[in-house]
Amino acid sequence: MAAGEQTMNEAVAKGIAPRATMKDVAALAGVSLKTVSRVINEEPSVNPEMVERVRAAASTLRYKPNFGASALRRRDGRSSQIALLLEDLSNPFSAIIYRTVEEVALSRGVTVLGGSLEEDPARERELVATMVRHRVDGFILAPASHDHAYLIEEQQAGVPLVFVDRPPKGLSADSVMSDSREGAKMAVSHLASFGHRRIAYLGDLETISTAQDRFQGYVDALDDIGVSVDNSIVCKDLRTIDAAAEVTAALLKSENPPTAFFAGQNLLTIGAVRALRAAGKQNHVALVGFDDFLLADLLEPGVTVVAQNGVEIATQAAELLFRRLDGDLEGEMTLEVPTTLIVRGSGEIPANR
Repeated sequence: MAAGEQTMNEAVAKGIAPRATMKDVAALAGVSLKTVSRVINEEPSVNPEMVERVRAAASTLRYKPNFGASALRRRDGRSSQIALLLEDLSNPFSAIIYRTVEEVALSRGVTVLGGSLEEDPARERELVATMVRHRVDGFILAPASHDHAYLIEEQQAGVPLVFVDRPPKGLSADSVMSDSREGAKMAVSHLASFGHRRIAYLGDLETISTAQDRFQGYVDALDDIGVSVDNSIVCKDLRTIDAAAEVTAALLKSENPPTAFFAGQNLLTIGAVRALRAAGKQNHVALVGFDDFLLADLLEPGVTVVAQNGVEIATQAAELLFRRLDGDLEGEMTLEVPTTLIVRGSGEIPANR
Protein backbone atom coordinates (compact mmCIF):
# COMPACT_ATOMS: atom_id res chain seq x y z
CA MET A 1 0.00 0.00 0.00
CA ALA A 2 1.28 3.46 -0.92
CA ALA A 3 2.13 5.83 1.91
CA GLY A 4 -0.58 8.28 0.80
CA GLU A 5 -3.25 5.58 0.86
CA GLN A 6 -2.12 4.38 4.30
CA THR A 7 -2.29 7.93 5.67
CA MET A 8 -5.79 8.34 4.26
CA ASN A 9 -6.96 5.05 5.77
CA GLU A 10 -5.51 5.96 9.15
CA ALA A 11 -7.23 9.34 9.04
CA VAL A 12 -10.57 7.74 8.11
CA ALA A 13 -10.20 5.27 10.97
CA LYS A 14 -9.69 8.15 13.39
CA GLY A 15 -12.65 10.06 11.95
CA ILE A 16 -10.56 13.13 11.10
CA ALA A 17 -10.11 12.81 7.35
CA PRO A 18 -10.83 15.79 5.09
CA ARG A 19 -13.65 15.31 2.60
CA ALA A 20 -12.49 12.61 0.16
CA THR A 21 -12.17 13.36 -3.55
CA MET A 22 -12.57 11.22 -6.66
CA LYS A 23 -8.79 11.17 -6.88
CA ASP A 24 -8.61 9.58 -3.41
CA VAL A 25 -11.16 6.94 -4.44
CA ALA A 26 -9.22 6.17 -7.61
CA ALA A 27 -5.97 5.78 -5.66
CA LEU A 28 -7.49 3.46 -3.08
CA ALA A 29 -9.32 1.35 -5.69
CA GLY A 30 -6.26 1.21 -7.96
CA VAL A 31 -8.19 2.46 -10.99
CA SER A 32 -8.15 5.55 -13.18
CA LEU A 33 -10.01 8.75 -12.36
CA LYS A 34 -12.11 8.22 -15.49
CA THR A 35 -13.24 4.80 -14.21
CA VAL A 36 -14.37 6.33 -10.92
CA SER A 37 -16.31 8.98 -12.82
CA ARG A 38 -18.03 6.36 -14.96
CA VAL A 39 -19.02 4.33 -11.89
CA ILE A 40 -20.38 7.37 -10.05
CA ASN A 41 -22.41 8.38 -13.12
CA GLU A 42 -23.69 4.78 -13.37
CA GLU A 43 -22.53 4.24 -16.92
CA PRO A 44 -23.47 0.64 -17.86
CA SER A 45 -20.27 -0.33 -19.70
CA VAL A 46 -18.00 -0.55 -16.64
CA ASN A 47 -16.65 -3.97 -15.68
CA PRO A 48 -18.60 -5.28 -12.62
CA GLU A 49 -15.36 -6.04 -10.79
CA MET A 50 -14.22 -2.42 -11.26
CA VAL A 51 -17.61 -1.18 -10.06
CA GLU A 52 -17.28 -3.23 -6.88
CA ARG A 53 -13.74 -1.97 -6.22
CA VAL A 54 -14.71 1.66 -6.71
CA ARG A 55 -17.79 1.35 -4.51
CA ALA A 56 -15.80 -0.37 -1.77
CA ALA A 57 -13.17 2.38 -1.87
CA ALA A 58 -15.84 5.09 -1.84
CA SER A 59 -17.48 3.46 1.17
CA THR A 60 -14.17 3.20 3.03
CA LEU A 61 -13.38 6.85 2.37
CA ARG A 62 -16.97 7.99 3.01
CA TYR A 63 -16.84 9.69 -0.36
CA LYS A 64 -19.82 11.85 -1.33
CA PRO A 65 -20.18 12.84 -5.00
CA ASN A 66 -20.03 16.55 -5.85
CA PHE A 67 -23.14 16.82 -7.96
CA GLY A 68 -22.56 20.51 -8.59
CA ALA A 69 -19.27 19.73 -10.29
CA SER A 70 -20.50 16.55 -11.96
CA ALA A 71 -23.36 18.51 -13.56
CA LEU A 72 -20.74 20.30 -15.64
CA ARG A 73 -19.69 16.93 -17.07
CA ARG A 74 -23.15 15.41 -17.59
CA ARG A 75 -24.35 15.32 -21.16
CA ASP A 76 -27.67 16.99 -20.31
CA GLY A 77 -26.03 19.61 -18.06
CA ARG A 78 -28.59 18.93 -15.30
CA SER A 79 -27.71 19.52 -11.65
CA SER A 80 -30.72 17.70 -10.12
CA GLN A 81 -31.47 20.88 -8.18
CA ILE A 82 -34.35 23.35 -8.45
CA ALA A 83 -34.78 26.75 -6.80
CA LEU A 84 -37.85 27.64 -4.74
CA LEU A 85 -37.97 31.33 -3.84
CA LEU A 86 -40.93 32.44 -1.70
CA GLU A 87 -42.00 35.50 0.25
CA ASP A 88 -41.00 34.20 3.67
CA LEU A 89 -40.27 30.55 4.42
CA SER A 90 -41.39 31.08 8.03
CA ASN A 91 -44.89 32.09 6.92
CA PRO A 92 -47.32 29.14 7.24
CA PHE A 93 -48.48 29.41 3.61
CA SER A 94 -44.90 29.55 2.29
CA ALA A 95 -43.96 26.61 4.53
CA ILE A 96 -46.74 24.48 3.03
CA ILE A 97 -45.60 25.39 -0.49
CA TYR A 98 -41.99 24.52 0.33
CA ARG A 99 -42.74 21.18 1.97
CA THR A 100 -45.05 20.06 -0.84
CA VAL A 101 -42.63 21.02 -3.62
CA GLU A 102 -39.86 19.27 -1.70
CA GLU A 103 -41.88 16.02 -1.54
CA VAL A 104 -42.52 16.07 -5.28
CA ALA A 105 -38.87 16.87 -6.00
CA LEU A 106 -37.50 14.17 -3.69
CA SER A 107 -39.64 11.57 -5.43
CA ARG A 108 -37.64 12.40 -8.55
CA GLY A 109 -34.25 12.51 -6.82
CA VAL A 110 -34.07 16.30 -7.07
CA THR A 111 -32.91 18.69 -4.33
CA VAL A 112 -34.76 21.93 -3.53
CA LEU A 113 -32.73 25.07 -2.79
CA GLY A 114 -34.99 27.54 -0.97
CA GLY A 115 -34.87 31.23 -0.13
CA SER A 116 -37.01 34.03 1.34
CA LEU A 117 -37.45 37.16 -0.76
CA GLU A 118 -38.92 39.36 2.01
CA GLU A 119 -40.71 41.59 -0.55
CA ASP A 120 -37.33 42.93 -1.63
CA PRO A 121 -36.73 43.08 -5.42
CA ALA A 122 -32.97 43.48 -4.91
CA ARG A 123 -32.91 40.38 -2.71
CA GLU A 124 -34.87 38.51 -5.37
CA ARG A 125 -32.29 39.31 -8.05
CA GLU A 126 -29.45 38.40 -5.69
CA LEU A 127 -30.96 35.03 -4.81
CA VAL A 128 -31.79 34.28 -8.44
CA ALA A 129 -28.16 35.04 -9.37
CA THR A 130 -26.97 32.74 -6.58
CA MET A 131 -29.23 29.92 -7.80
CA VAL A 132 -28.02 30.42 -11.36
CA ARG A 133 -24.45 29.98 -10.12
CA HIS A 134 -25.60 26.71 -8.53
CA ARG A 135 -26.81 25.74 -12.03
CA VAL A 136 -30.34 24.91 -10.87
CA ASP A 137 -32.47 23.17 -13.47
CA GLY A 138 -35.54 25.38 -12.92
CA PHE A 139 -37.24 27.97 -10.75
CA ILE A 140 -40.48 28.12 -8.79
CA LEU A 141 -40.93 31.60 -7.35
CA ALA A 142 -43.41 33.92 -5.66
CA PRO A 143 -41.79 37.13 -6.89
CA ALA A 144 -41.09 40.32 -4.99
CA SER A 145 -40.14 42.40 -8.04
CA HIS A 146 -42.55 43.93 -10.55
CA ASP A 147 -40.48 43.40 -13.67
CA HIS A 148 -39.20 39.93 -14.47
CA ALA A 149 -37.66 40.71 -17.84
CA TYR A 150 -34.25 40.07 -16.26
CA LEU A 151 -35.16 36.36 -16.28
CA ILE A 152 -35.61 36.22 -20.05
CA GLU A 153 -31.97 35.25 -20.60
CA GLU A 154 -32.35 32.22 -18.30
CA GLN A 155 -35.64 31.32 -19.94
CA GLN A 156 -34.05 31.46 -23.40
CA ALA A 157 -31.26 29.21 -22.11
CA GLY A 158 -33.90 26.56 -21.44
CA VAL A 159 -34.41 27.08 -17.70
CA PRO A 160 -38.14 26.69 -16.97
CA LEU A 161 -39.89 29.19 -14.68
CA VAL A 162 -43.10 28.65 -12.75
CA PHE A 163 -44.59 31.52 -10.76
CA VAL A 164 -46.75 30.81 -7.71
CA ASP A 165 -49.13 33.10 -5.81
CA ARG A 166 -48.32 36.04 -8.12
CA PRO A 167 -48.17 36.35 -11.91
CA PRO A 168 -45.03 37.21 -13.88
CA LYS A 169 -44.59 40.69 -15.33
CA GLY A 170 -42.37 41.57 -18.25
CA LEU A 171 -42.18 38.03 -19.61
CA SER A 172 -44.44 35.10 -20.43
CA ALA A 173 -44.15 32.15 -18.05
CA ASP A 174 -46.22 29.50 -16.32
CA SER A 175 -48.11 30.45 -13.15
CA VAL A 176 -50.23 28.74 -10.49
CA MET A 177 -52.31 30.95 -8.20
CA SER A 178 -55.33 31.12 -5.95
CA ASP A 179 -58.37 33.07 -7.06
CA SER A 180 -57.64 35.87 -4.59
CA ARG A 181 -60.26 38.32 -5.82
CA GLU A 182 -63.11 35.83 -5.68
CA GLY A 183 -61.92 34.48 -2.31
CA ALA A 184 -61.91 37.96 -0.77
CA LYS A 185 -65.32 38.71 -2.21
CA MET A 186 -66.62 35.47 -0.67
CA ALA A 187 -65.21 36.45 2.74
CA VAL A 188 -66.77 39.93 2.78
CA SER A 189 -70.07 38.67 1.37
CA HIS A 190 -70.15 36.15 4.19
CA LEU A 191 -69.78 38.93 6.76
CA ALA A 192 -72.48 40.94 4.98
CA SER A 193 -74.86 37.97 5.22
CA PHE A 194 -74.77 38.43 9.01
CA GLY A 195 -75.88 42.03 8.71
CA HIS A 196 -72.48 43.74 8.64
CA ARG A 197 -72.18 46.90 6.59
CA ARG A 198 -69.27 48.60 8.34
CA ILE A 199 -66.51 46.12 7.48
CA ALA A 200 -62.88 47.16 7.95
CA TYR A 201 -60.14 46.04 5.58
CA LEU A 202 -56.63 45.05 6.71
CA GLY A 203 -54.32 44.62 3.75
CA ASP A 204 -50.74 43.82 2.78
CA LEU A 205 -48.50 46.06 0.65
CA GLU A 206 -50.38 47.78 -2.17
CA THR A 207 -47.57 46.84 -4.55
CA ILE A 208 -48.33 43.11 -4.18
CA SER A 209 -50.64 41.86 -6.92
CA THR A 210 -52.52 39.47 -4.63
CA ALA A 211 -53.13 42.29 -2.13
CA GLN A 212 -54.56 44.35 -4.97
CA ASP A 213 -56.81 41.45 -5.98
CA ARG A 214 -58.03 40.92 -2.43
CA PHE A 215 -58.85 44.59 -1.98
CA GLN A 216 -60.76 44.52 -5.26
CA GLY A 217 -62.71 41.51 -3.99
CA TYR A 218 -63.55 43.53 -0.86
CA VAL A 219 -64.79 46.38 -3.05
CA ASP A 220 -66.80 43.99 -5.24
CA ALA A 221 -68.62 42.55 -2.23
CA LEU A 222 -69.45 46.01 -0.87
CA ASP A 223 -70.75 47.04 -4.30
CA ASP A 224 -73.05 44.03 -4.33
CA ILE A 225 -74.74 45.20 -1.12
CA GLY A 226 -74.78 48.87 -2.10
CA VAL A 227 -72.15 50.04 0.40
CA SER A 228 -69.47 52.59 -0.53
CA VAL A 229 -65.89 52.07 0.55
CA ASP A 230 -65.09 54.08 3.68
CA ASN A 231 -61.38 54.88 3.52
CA SER A 232 -61.33 55.58 7.26
CA ILE A 233 -61.61 51.84 7.89
CA VAL A 234 -59.36 50.71 5.03
CA CYS A 235 -55.82 49.98 6.27
CA LYS A 236 -53.20 48.94 3.72
CA ASP A 237 -49.44 48.38 3.66
CA LEU A 238 -49.51 46.27 6.83
CA ARG A 239 -46.66 43.77 7.02
CA THR A 240 -46.60 42.31 10.52
CA ILE A 241 -48.76 40.89 13.29
CA ASP A 242 -47.97 43.88 15.48
CA ALA A 243 -48.92 46.40 12.77
CA ALA A 244 -52.27 44.69 12.24
CA ALA A 245 -52.92 44.53 16.00
CA GLU A 246 -52.14 48.22 16.37
CA VAL A 247 -54.52 49.43 13.65
CA THR A 248 -57.24 47.02 14.76
CA ALA A 249 -57.02 48.35 18.33
CA ALA A 250 -57.19 51.93 17.05
CA LEU A 251 -60.27 51.22 14.92
CA LEU A 252 -62.03 49.53 17.85
CA LYS A 253 -61.51 52.71 19.89
CA SER A 254 -62.69 55.05 17.13
CA GLU A 255 -65.90 57.07 17.33
CA ASN A 256 -67.66 54.86 14.77
CA PRO A 257 -65.92 51.47 15.02
CA PRO A 258 -66.40 48.71 12.45
CA THR A 259 -68.64 45.78 13.33
CA ALA A 260 -66.46 43.37 11.35
CA PHE A 261 -62.96 42.97 9.92
CA PHE A 262 -61.63 41.31 6.81
CA ALA A 263 -57.90 40.58 7.04
CA GLY A 264 -56.21 39.95 3.70
CA GLN A 265 -53.31 37.80 4.93
CA ASN A 266 -52.81 35.26 7.73
CA LEU A 267 -50.33 37.28 9.80
CA LEU A 268 -52.72 40.23 9.68
CA THR A 269 -55.53 37.96 10.84
CA ILE A 270 -53.44 36.92 13.84
CA GLY A 271 -52.83 40.58 14.68
CA ALA A 272 -56.56 41.31 14.48
CA VAL A 273 -57.30 38.33 16.75
CA ARG A 274 -54.85 39.63 19.36
CA ALA A 275 -56.37 43.12 19.34
CA LEU A 276 -59.94 41.82 19.55
CA ARG A 277 -59.08 39.57 22.47
CA ALA A 278 -57.15 42.33 24.25
CA ALA A 279 -60.22 44.55 23.98
CA GLY A 280 -62.61 41.76 25.01
CA LYS A 281 -64.40 42.08 21.66
CA GLN A 282 -63.74 38.66 20.15
CA ASN A 283 -67.37 37.60 20.68
CA HIS A 284 -68.86 40.92 19.57
CA VAL A 285 -66.90 41.97 16.46
CA ALA A 286 -66.77 39.60 13.51
CA LEU A 287 -63.58 38.59 11.69
CA VAL A 288 -62.77 36.64 8.53
CA GLY A 289 -59.17 36.17 7.40
CA PHE A 290 -57.59 35.23 4.09
CA ASP A 291 -55.28 32.20 4.51
CA ASP A 292 -55.58 29.66 7.26
CA PHE A 293 -53.06 29.43 10.10
CA LEU A 294 -52.06 26.95 12.79
CA LEU A 295 -54.43 26.67 15.79
CA ALA A 296 -57.06 28.95 14.21
CA ASP A 297 -59.64 26.26 14.94
CA LEU A 298 -58.68 26.01 18.63
CA LEU A 299 -59.32 29.65 19.55
CA GLU A 300 -62.61 30.75 21.08
CA PRO A 301 -64.31 31.57 18.85
CA GLY A 302 -62.52 29.68 16.10
CA VAL A 303 -61.33 31.93 13.29
CA THR A 304 -63.33 31.78 10.07
CA VAL A 305 -61.00 31.93 7.06
CA VAL A 306 -60.91 31.77 3.31
CA ALA A 307 -58.29 29.06 2.89
CA GLN A 308 -55.91 28.72 0.00
CA ASN A 309 -55.09 25.19 -1.06
CA GLY A 310 -51.33 25.48 -0.66
CA VAL A 311 -50.79 21.77 -1.22
CA GLU A 312 -52.64 21.86 -4.53
CA ILE A 313 -50.88 25.04 -5.67
CA ALA A 314 -47.46 23.61 -4.84
CA THR A 315 -48.22 20.21 -6.37
CA GLN A 316 -49.41 21.73 -9.63
CA ALA A 317 -46.44 24.09 -9.74
CA ALA A 318 -43.90 21.31 -9.13
CA GLU A 319 -45.52 18.94 -11.61
CA LEU A 320 -45.67 21.70 -14.21
CA LEU A 321 -41.98 22.50 -13.70
CA PHE A 322 -40.99 18.85 -14.10
CA ARG A 323 -43.15 18.51 -17.20
CA ARG A 324 -41.17 21.38 -18.69
CA LEU A 325 -37.91 19.72 -17.65
CA ASP A 326 -39.12 16.51 -19.30
CA GLY A 327 -39.55 18.36 -22.58
CA ASP A 328 -43.15 19.63 -22.61
CA LEU A 329 -43.05 22.71 -24.87
CA GLU A 330 -46.75 23.57 -24.73
CA GLY A 331 -47.49 27.31 -24.47
CA GLU A 332 -47.40 29.10 -21.14
CA MET A 333 -50.09 27.94 -18.70
CA THR A 334 -51.99 29.93 -16.07
CA LEU A 335 -53.62 27.66 -13.51
CA GLU A 336 -56.05 28.97 -10.91
CA VAL A 337 -56.85 27.08 -7.71
CA PRO A 338 -60.16 27.87 -5.96
CA THR A 339 -60.28 29.00 -2.32
CA THR A 340 -62.55 27.56 0.37
CA LEU A 341 -64.52 29.29 3.11
CA ILE A 342 -63.97 27.52 6.44
CA VAL A 343 -66.64 28.50 8.99
CA ARG A 344 -65.50 28.39 12.62
CA GLY A 345 -67.38 31.09 14.52
CA SER A 346 -65.57 34.42 14.30
CA GLY A 347 -67.15 35.28 10.95
CA GLU A 348 -70.67 34.38 12.04
CA ILE A 349 -71.12 36.97 14.80
CA PRO A 350 -74.19 39.10 13.91
CA ALA A 351 -73.80 42.83 13.42
CA ASN A 352 -76.23 43.71 16.23
CA ARG A 353 -74.43 41.77 18.99
